[in-house]
Amino acid sequence: MREQEYKISNIDSFELKDIFDCGQCFRWNEQEDGSYTGVFGDNVLNVSKIGNEVIFKGICKENIKETVEKYFDLDRDYQKIKNQLMQIDENMKRSIEYGQGIRILNQDLWETIISFIISANNNIPRIKGIIERLSKKYGKEIEWKNTKYYTFPTAKDLENVTIQEYRELGLGFRDIRLYETTHIILDKKVDLEEMKNNPNTMEVREQLLSLSGVGPKVADCILLFSDLKRFEVFPIDVWVRRVMNDLYIHNEDEAKVNKKQIEKIAQEKFGDLAGLAQQYLFYWRREA
Repeated sequence: MREQEYKISNIDSFELKDIFDCGQCFRWNEQEDGSYTGVFGDNVLNVSKIGNEVIFKGICKENIKETVEKYFDLDRDYQKIKNQLMQIDENMKRSIEYGQGIRILNQDLWETIISFIISANNNIPRIKGIIERLSKKYGKEIEWKNTKYYTFPTAKDLENVTIQEYRELGLGFRDIRLYETTHIILDKKVDLEEMKNNPNTMEVREQLLSLSGVGPKVADCILLFSDLKRFEVFPIDVWVRRVMNDLYIHNEDEAKVNKKQIEKIAQEKFGDLAGLAQQYLFYWRREA
């Protein structure tokens, strides 16, 4: 692997904070100069934006241009999507104006599954810490600019890890979930490649729900944020429940708002773009 650099100018819908802090990923960290450095696959990249130019540089296993275009979903016309969603109502328009630089990453399916199992009933700093410790112990080391980075471990890398060893990394109740899911996948009881090639989102969702530690919200996050790229799903957490109730349901007791209500409204309003609508609404409600 070698150090590479790639620059792109006048790219639409690409703001670093919107992309890396919208809740979809856990291995990107802001640097003192406002750039972000992250690890994905066998790559370590720093991404900065100066004016209208985005600069990608770091250690890349393959050609950096192809790697960046795939991972950052650069072939998709986000402006067209935003224009379509903004026609729905004023709420959608305001949320998109706030998070106009969001772009959904094409993250590795295996890493996304494990990361979102770890995310259950957890906060972002703790999730990041657990994933970093897991990668440092069982991943592969990459050194760049006198700093050591670690790739996310494969299922094979975790084959002989015990529940106790997971517990020592601070996983808490998720230790057995991680252990069980790793072995379900290693034993091919759930085939990730087959999942990627299955166009039926509901069938893929059912397969994900068969994994230990994967409930409906985690399954939908995996469908949306991994390279499965199913934009029709609508992950629902406390922030999404809150914003959907505030904007569309108006129940005095937010706790009484059920997921079926939210999903019905999301499907009727946003259709096949529900997942992207969710990201704009979630980010706007949480940040603003």
